[in-house]
Amino acid sequence: MLSIRLSPEMEQRLDTLAKETHRPKSYYVREALERSLEEIEDVYLAEKRMENIRPGNSRVHSLTDVERDLGLAD
Repeated sequence: MLSIRLSPEMEQRLDTLAKETHRPKSYYVREALERSLEEIEDVYLAEKRMENIRPGNSRVHSLTDVERDLGLAD
């Protein structure tokens, strides 16, 4: 179970959409999450990764090095 707070404007928009389409508000919240969660994960996980790279806590490999190490270089 999840509980969220919406701005009054967003709540009104969601209410209107649900009434006009005869679907529950939870349907649209779930739909929005399904459409955008992967993108949100990508952004936040990339930012977290950069936090480790900047101070040198994580190694970085160039594509050229990876291809060479895997025997894929031309």
